[in-house]
This record gives sequence, structure tokens and C-alpha cells, in this order.
Amino acid sequence: MVGKVAGLDEAGRGALAGPLVAALVICESCPLVVKDSKLLSSKQRNHVYQWLSKNNIFFKTEIISARQINNRGIGWANKEVFRRLIKITPADNYIVDGLLKIKKAESIVNADATILPVILAGIVAKVTRDKIMTEFNNDPKFRKYCWHKNKGYGTKDHLELIIKHGMCRYHRTVFCTTAVKRYNHGGGYGGATAD
Repeated sequence: MVGKVAGLDEAGRGALAGPLVAALVICESCPLVVKDSKLLSSKQRNHVYQWLSKNNIFFKTEIISARQINNRGIGWANKEVFRRLIKITPADNYIVDGLLKIKKAESIVNADATILPVILAGIVAKVTRDKIMTEFNNDPKFRKYCWHKNKGYGTKDHLELIIKHGMCRYHRTVFCTTAVKRYNHGGGYGGATAD
């Protein structure tokens, strides 16, 4: 693989609330110890994000709202968010984590744990999405969902708050309905965590 490589990854695909956020990063080397964003603490992810910003490493983010996910589905959203990033960013190669078929991109399973620009894209996406969820939580209307803690994921507490208060405009209706039904029938909540 030669030339400028753009790595892409997303955050929030399986969440019950909030947007899907994807990032694209072009970076050949990084002095920090980095790994899959899910294996880093919030503090570690923020440290990497700050390093990228301070060193003018190229990155972009794109967002698909919960409303758009409700209207068009998560499958469409996951592909569309990457298509948008590729369309606005010139690169010689694009690598996406997973098994998605996206024009111009090479999909590699576990790229978010093995390929530097993809790992960094996952970190940028996660930090960006966490900030959005914290901002949503700052609105008194939505504080009751504790998004500053669960970041919109299907934690036990979040599910119980949805059952208690109902859904709001930032919830993904199909995801929530399915998760609540499973939870109410003793199927658990999937063990989702905010990190």
C-alpha cells in the first residue's frame, strides 16, 4: 500500500440514542500508544485527540442524526457516513473497519485494532460522539436520561430510564423498542457500556 492512506471508523452504531459519528484520519505515525478506542479510557482517548489537534494531523468527522437513522435505517447510515467522508477527502487509499462494501474503500475486519489511521479515526469518532451526548445531556429536558454517563448506549440504567420516561427525539425508535422488549422479557440488556 503506497500513497496517502485515509483510515475511517465510526462510533455509536449500536447506541439507543444520539447520532452515528464517523471520522477519517490521515496519519502515518504516532508517538503515542494507541489501540482500539473501546479499549481506551475516556482520558486516554481525549489525550490522543488533543495530540492530533495540536500536531495538525488531518481528520474530518461526519454525523448522521438519530432522526435520519429512524427514517432510513442504521445500514444506510453506516455506509452513507463513510461515503460522505470519502467524497470530501482526497486520498490514494481508503480503509474502513469491518465488512462494508463502499465504493473506493477497502474494508478490513479488525482494522480498528491493527491499522493506525483507522485506530485514530475510531478514537476521533468516539471523542466527538461523547462530546455530543454530553452536550445533549446539558439540556434540562434530556438530563433525566443520564447521557453524560451512558452516552446513549443500552446500559441497564439507560433502559430503565427509557421505560420510566419514554423515548425522546434523540432516541432510535427501532433500537429502543427492541431493547426494551428484550429487557422486559428477561433477555437482559446486552451488557452495553458507555465506554
